[in-house]
Amino acid sequence: MTDEALWALGRGTGVTALMMLTVSMVLGIATRSGRGVAGLPRFGVMSLHQFASLAATSLIAVHVTTLVVDPYAQLDLVDVVVPFGGAYEWFWVGLGTLTLDLTMVLVVSALVRHRIGQRAFRAIHWVAYGLWPIAVVHGLGAGSDSGAPWMWVITGCCVAAVLVAVGMRRHPRFTDFSRPREVATT
Repeated sequence: MTDEALWALGRGTGVTALMMLTVSMVLGIATRSGRGVAGLPRFGVMSLHQFASLAATSLIAVHVTTLVVDPYAQLDLVDVVVPFGGAYEWFWVGLGTLTLDLTMVLVVSALVRHRIGQRAFRAIHWVAYGLWPIAVVHGLGAGSDSGAPWMWVITGCCVAAVLVAVGMRRHPRFTDFSRPREVATT
């Protein structure tokens, strides 16, 4: 693979990872409502959320690996592991490293969900509300295409989607209580 192809793959997977993180955020918020979305039952929305999360994680892995291997990107393992520890674009790359680290926290918590329990899993999952904006700012600062109009459109659409979902989440009637809960009788 040529250096130019590595650079293009690294950039493309970064942008696509941001879009999949956005889809994951919006669907994750939607699952908390207890309703289906766009004709899908709640379990379908949950499955799509999990798929989007896995896709985003895979894209982040390819993004990071590609940029470490690419001689033009000038990233080394310190840049990948230690936030704000590298020499090249230390702040913007550090935000990307922080995004990677927080993604790993979410992945590990999902893998051990049955051992840590639902309450701990949900508490850890709040990290996603911090991870997503950090990823957005990383893309705006570190991305070589950050000034391109098409990148501003993609970023704007991602921000708008998450803001709408968070706004809906904060609405008092967000959670579906239309179906009565069954109460166990003794």
